[in-house]
Amino acid sequence: MRSHEKRVNVCPRTQGKYLVSVVLTAVFAIASLFGTLLFSADAVADAAESQAVAQVGNATYASVQEAIGHTSMKNATVTLLTDVAESVTITPLKGMRNVTFDLNGHVLQADGSAVITVPANMQLTIVGPGTVAGGTQPAVDCRGALHVEGGTFTSDATLMRFAETDETSAQGSFSGGTFTAPTLFNLLDDAKNLGYVTVRGGEYRGMIPAGLNTLALLSGSFSDLSNLAPYLADSLGLIPGGTSGDGMGDGMFHVGDLAISSKQTLVELNPASGLQRLSADDLLTLTGTQLNGIADYRLVMDSDQLQALNDQIERAMQAVGKKKAFEAVSQNITITAVRNGADDVIDTNSSGGAGPQLRTSDHDGISTQVTVTIKAVAEPEKPEEPGKPGDPEKPEKPEMPRSGSAVQALAIISLLLVIASAICAYATVHLQSPRLHN
Repeated sequence: MRSHEKRVNVCPRTQGKYLVSVVLTAVFAIASLFGTLLFSADAVADAAESQAVAQVGNATYASVQEAIGHTSMKNATVTLLTDVAESVTITPLKGMRNVTFDLNGHVLQADGSAVITVPANMQLTIVGPGTVAGGTQPAVDCRGALHVEGGTFTSDATLMRFAETDETSAQGSFSGGTFTAPTLFNLLDDAKNLGYVTVRGGEYRGMIPAGLNTLALLSGSFSDLSNLAPYLADSLGLIPGGTSGDGMGDGMFHVGDLAISSKQTLVELNPASGLQRLSADDLLTLTGTQLNGIADYRLVMDSDQLQALNDQIERAMQAVGKKKAFEAVSQNITITAVRNGADDVIDTNSSGGAGPQLRTSDHDGISTQVTVTIKAVAEPEKPEEPGKPGDPEKPEKPEMPRSGSAVQALAIISLLLVIASAICAYATVHLQSPRLHN
């Protein structure tokens, strides 16, 4: 009886302890689960943030294509956040036509097709720094409008392809950046023409094919001169690297306004070293004067001034030949750039009608001036004539003294000579007299 009561008294206590243990275990389990969920959420958020490759406004995205799809009128710039291999197409939300892509110092590399495709009726602006690397694919295929303000663009094939079809016409505008590929610009496969592409700046290392009639080169630096002439505006030419004042000197050729440059604007000729009459080509060589590059122009110089210079050279040559003096003289020569095939200006002062005609426009008629100086020649001094060999030198006559005693001495000597002559004459007569008597 007691033992039964005892067992009855123990059971409630055991059950209470068991319930407390269960409750504590449940609370711990719930707390652990909640902590695990919080940690997992943070880990997922961190993982999502670490996988973000592009940004639009404050929102980040795991792909550039996804970011392009979330551009809006308020936030139309896609900013690259890391280096990524992805080929993208500019397809923003409906109603969006303009997208700006900021390379942000990172690399966007091709993944199976052109790195960036711009469809018809879309406009893309690319800013740098950063790189669009095509590899075996083009950097950009464009059927819409492309504006490049900066960045580096590379490809092992064709760098940029454009298309004008019956329905659409591509447009391209380049104001900065570096572009490197075997072929810089060309047509897409179904294109009838290139579209309208204008280069206003940047550095281009590669070849531009012939026949891209709507390509215009207004400024920029180029490594390959082949085929460039048709793409230059009439007023433009190429200046070899290092002559445009930017110190590049890297073998590039810089497109710029028509210009004449002379390495020496002052040339000095020395008659003592020999002279000859100068042709126009001789003068261009002496002064190092050249016209920038491949523009359709040539250099001519004022014929009257050149003739005046040659007249002075002739006089100097004659003076040297005759060993006469020649005073220094200078002659200015004006060198002018004129179009090839453009003949000379109508001479309104002549009565013989039209003479050669020069084209006149905003870019024609540029000129420079050089000065040629012929140094003076002094008349050589005549050397003293040496005495003839074998001729004895004549003794100098002593100066006669001019004092009174000297005159008296001469008079006495003269008197003695007269007396001596008289005595001799008398003696001669008397010596001959006996001979006559006999």
